[in-house]
Amino acid sequence: MQPAFWPTLTIVALTYLGVAIGRWPRLRANRTTIALMGVGLLLVTRQVAFADLGNFLDIDTLVILLSMMILNANLRLAGFFDLAAQSLLRLAHSPRQLLALLLAASGLLSAFFLNDTICLMFTPLVVSLAQRLGRNPLPYLIGLATAANAGSVATLTGNPQNMIIGIASGIPYLEFALALTPIALFSLAVIWSILVWLYPAEFARAPLTVPAGEPPAVLRPLLIKSLLVSAGLLVAFLLGAPIAEAAFLAACLLLFTRRVQPETVFREFNWELLLFFAALFVVTGSLEANGVAEALFHALNLGPQTGVAAFAALTAILSNAVSNVPAVLLLRPVVASLPSPEAGWLALAAISTLAGNLTLLGSVANLIVAELAAGRGVRLSFGEYVRAGIPITLVTLALATGWLALFVWP
Repeated sequence: MQPAFWPTLTIVALTYLGVAIGRWPRLRANRTTIALMGVGLLLVTRQVAFADLGNFLDIDTLVILLSMMILNANLRLAGFFDLAAQSLLRLAHSPRQLLALLLAASGLLSAFFLNDTICLMFTPLVVSLAQRLGRNPLPYLIGLATAANAGSVATLTGNPQNMIIGIASGIPYLEFALALTPIALFSLAVIWSILVWLYPAEFARAPLTVPAGEPPAVLRPLLIKSLLVSAGLLVAFLLGAPIAEAAFLAACLLLFTRRVQPETVFREFNWELLLFFAALFVVTGSLEANGVAEALFHALNLGPQTGVAAFAALTAILSNAVSNVPAVLLLRPVVASLPSPEAGWLALAAISTLAGNLTLLGSVANLIVAELAAGRGVRLSFGEYVRAGIPITLVTLALATGWLALFVWP
C-alpha cells in the first residue's frame, strides 16, 4: 500500500473504531460527534478539501430519510402505533401467539416505516404490555429488535442501508421486494422458533389473560390522512416512481395541515441521525477519492471471481466490526466489480441487515430497544441478547446465503 494512503486510512480506521464502540477515550462523544470529528481530521490533514464536501453527500438518501421521519412522525402523533399494539393484544390468545403477532407486526411495519422507528415506537409498548401481563419482557424485546431488522430486509425503505443501496443501484422497489421478501419471511420464522426454544418457561402452552386497558388516543383525521398518504407512496414505489422524489412529495403533502404545529412534528425527528449519515458519507468517500478502497479490496483479492459465500462472509464481518451502514458504504466500490452488480446489491442488503442481529452493537435498532427498556427498569444485557442473537444470526445468514446462491447470484 502506498505511503500516501496511510493518513486517510488511519483517520478512517480511528473514526470507524469510535463509531463501532460508541465513544472515544476521555471524550464526551457519541457516534455522531465521532463521525463529525473524523471529517474535521480529514480536512485538517488535507485528505479532503472543504470545497468538495458536498460532492461526497448522497442527497437522495438523506432526502428519503428525512421524508420517512416526517411520515413516521405524523403516524405516531395520530396514534397509529398505539392502535397497532392494541390490535396485537386483542388477537393474541397465548404467549406463543403474542410473540408471533409481535414479530409479524414489527417485521411488516419495519419494511415500510423504517426499522429504527418501529423499535422506538414499540419498545415502551412491549415493556408496558409484558408488565401488565406478568410476562418476562426479555424474549419479546429481543424478538422486537431482531424482527424489525429481519423485516426491514424486504424493501428499499426498510432501513438506512437499504436506502443507500436503492439509490446507488437503481433497482426498482418492486423488484427488490420480490427478491428479498422470502428472506425476510423465513428469518421471522427462525426468530420465533429460536426464542420459543430458548425460553420454554415463558412460551409454555397456556392461555394468555389480557387485562382491560385504556383505549389508545387516536386523532382520526390525521390518522386517515397519514394512512392515505402512506398508501399512495407505496403505490408510487410499486409503479416505479423515483424513490427519493416520491417520498419527499409525500412528506410535503403531510406538511399541509391545520391541526398540527410544525414544532410538534419536528420534535419527533432524529436530526442527529441525519448528521451521522452526512458525516459518514464524507469519511467513507475519502477512501474512494484517495484510492484507498480500491487498494484494500485488491489486496483482499475481491473481484469478478468472488462467490456469494465469500462476499456474504466479508459483509457479515464488516457489518459487525463497524456496524451495517458504514459496512455498506465501504463495500459500494466492490459491488461494481462483481459478476452481477445487481445480485451484489441484493446480497449486500440482505446480509448486512441480518448480520446486525448478532450483538446489541450490530445495529442502531438493537441499541434503541436496550436503551429504552433500561429507562423503564428492564435490563437487556449484552449476554442475554447474544444468547439469542448468535443462533438467530447464524441460521438466518446461512439460509439467506443459500437463497441468494440459488435464486439471485449468477
